Amino acid sequence: MPTTELTFRTAVDSDVPGLVDLIESAYRGDASRAGWTTEADLLEGQRTDPEGVAAVVRHETGLLLVAERDGALTACCQLEHRGDHAYFGMFAVRPALQGGGFGRTMLAEAERTARETWDAREMRMTVIRQRTELIAWYERRGYRRTGEFSPFPYGDERFGIPQRADLEFEVLVKPLG
Repeated sequence: MPTTELTFRTAVDSDVPGLVDLIESAYRGDASRAGWTTEADLLEGQRTDPEGVAAVVRHETGLLLVAERDGALTACCQLEHRGDHAYFGMFAVRPALQGGGFGRTMLAEAERTARETWDAREMRMTVIRQRTELIAWYERRGYRRTGEFSPFPYGDERFGIPQRADLEFEVLVKPLG
């Protein structure tokens, strides 16, 4: 299916249940193994919950960008305005559609939105350091590793149950100018 059939919009409260399902399907459990972005070998439990997604939808300096095809949620990402840059997170594409250009299209729309909405000069994100294939995907799209690391929130099951003791996040950055 061509990605040109995607429409983009800002998520609203009524989208929260569908967005939780989309995000969980992309990252956790057996359903996530249909795509290549699964974290199922690194983390068990939930990736997010309705309260967490609703907080992003309602965030006053951010938004949850949604991609739809034929009225169905296909992909999403969080964008947050942080001064001269934007933060990119909560990125998910339906597992069965991964590898078909939907993620690339969603990322490009997020970058465009951050530039045009907030005049953001760069996009920043955090990625689990052990996700080498995902980091490589972002590098092919112009992101660079910064060598800045932050700890994984061990003990906070809202973010999952770690399956190894060495998880941490690395900051990736891309100029948007």
